[in-house]
Amino acid sequence: MSDIQIKKVGLEDIADLQIIGKQTFAETFSEGNSEEDMNQYLEEKFSVSQLKSELSDENSMFYFALVDKNVVGYLKVNSGDSQTEIKDKNALEIERIYVIKDFHGKSVAKYLYNKAIEIAESKNVDYVWLGVWEENARAISFYKKNNFVEFDKHIFKLGNDEQTDIMMKLHLHK
Repeated sequence: MSDIQIKKVGLEDIADLQIIGKQTFAETFSEGNSEEDMNQYLEEKFSVSQLKSELSDENSMFYFALVDKNVVGYLKVNSGDSQTEIKDKNALEIERIYVIKDFHGKSVAKYLYNKAIEIAESKNVDYVWLGVWEENARAISFYKKNNFVEFDKHIFKLGNDEQTDIMMKLHLHK
């Protein structure tokens, strides 16, 4: 496997972000959801105006994983008031780690995850947290392997469908 590069995403990368965002979300969740709910979610969450707003937020950061200069996955982390739920200044949220299906099992998620932990450590936060769909066994297993523990649940709306996310956290050692 070629080297995996991690690159910070800027406004100039918005088209690539929209493509990788829609593709990986659809690959991950289409099977368990209606086409109508998927289309509604993808149009709202990956519109150019929505992505522009998120990229302009100083408390949110996106990173691409690149293999041979091709975007194969991405990471989104939030701190401070940009966190989706817990607004703890001593926490970092991993909102998204998504990898193209063809690159599953090839360490891409691990590289993105390591970048998130590096950011958390540089911000000197106490813990990292995230929400993961209760039916996404692959992701839950990945986070458990990396010492995340379940601490709560919350509702995630995909189109008109309410789903349960398991909330997990990792305490960083000080």
